[in-house]
Amino acid sequence: MISVEEAKNIILNATQNFGVEEIPFIKSVGRILKEGIVADRDFPPFNRVSMDGIAIDFNVFQNGQRAFKIEGIQPAGSPQITLQNKENCLEVMTGAVLPNNTNVVIRYEDVVIENGVASIQIDAVKDFQNIHAKGKDRKSGDILINKNKVISAAEIGVLATVGKSTIKVAKQPKVMIISTGDELVEVGANPLPHQIRRSNVFTLVSLLERLNISSETDHITDDKHILKQKIENYLKQFDVLLFSGAVSKGKFDFLPEVFTELGVKKLFHKVAQRPGKPFWFGQTENCKIFAFPGNPNSTFVNCLVYFYPWYYQSVGVEVQEETAILKEDVTFKPNLTYFLQVQLSDKFGHLLATPIQGNGSGDLASLVNADAFIQLPSNKTVFKKGENYPVIRYR
Repeated sequence: MISVEEAKNIILNATQNFGVEEIPFIKSVGRILKEGIVADRDFPPFNRVSMDGIAIDFNVFQNGQRAFKIEGIQPAGSPQITLQNKENCLEVMTGAVLPNNTNVVIRYEDVVIENGVASIQIDAVKDFQNIHAKGKDRKSGDILINKNKVISAAEIGVLATVGKSTIKVAKQPKVMIISTGDELVEVGANPLPHQIRRSNVFTLVSLLERLNISSETDHITDDKHILKQKIENYLKQFDVLLFSGAVSKGKFDFLPEVFTELGVKKLFHKVAQRPGKPFWFGQTENCKIFAFPGNPNSTFVNCLVYFYPWYYQSVGVEVQEETAILKEDVTFKPNLTYFLQVQLSDKFGHLLATPIQGNGSGDLASLVNADAFIQLPSNKTVFKKGENYPVIRYR
């Protein structure tokens, strides 16, 4: 049995590159950008009017003139026009190019227009007032979005602005999620007294969807021959196999034996943690195998603690560790890393973690009452209120 830290290091040393694909930018939310996005021109690309109003020459105003004859109008989206007489003005709309021979925009709220003459009602203006200067935000050639960024709605707007109709993103792994066990029936079935409905596989599907990873699912009964036959095919077809169940010491926990017979290299089996101790991890040349214990909370926490960091490192995303402060004392005597379910709250900018009492790793319903797991180290038995520890959010 190895420590959580050792297990993480082994997994992070077994990352893989899924390659790069080009997709429409509008379909890229949640994907990992694999190219730097640069400004194709200055931002904004021209001196941009930022208020509806009139454009004038600053020096004329400074010389005391307050009434300006309106020569014309500069709408947004129209080619730049020129103020012919500097003692006159032009009406301008938000987003329009600033007309030639003007350098101040006065808001409509600060002028009165009568008979084609705009009279300014304020006594002071600033040079280049209400004008968004060309190149103020970014210069042509500047990096706007760095490679390996997770794309959100904010990035979509920038991609559209620079004309990137298609972009390069990390390919997602091809994943198969497999549940095992004769006690499991389908979600829509009425289970007999000795049966339960499948749930772990759909939890894993949803956890992967948070990463924008699509997955396929299968359920295999506790028959070693069928297990071996199906897994042999899946090892050739998928980048990742995620299992729930059949990795402990039960007489029908065939997976470790099947993996060995299929030539899968075991990297570890059993981690000094609770929940999720019987976790098995291995690989072939082209496929990684995460075989989680079958108890619901064990499957859940192991996916967050191990598969998520493995995926992020595989696609080049850096994730910052988050910590929280215990709101209550906790005692845990086994010499194991303890992933304790907690509710999170914020007080004066500090993240607080309130422990949730569950009924062990099989208590699926307890996950609904919590927001995260707090990771308590194995070298202590008493954890005091006010102490700070890493948290793994799932909300």
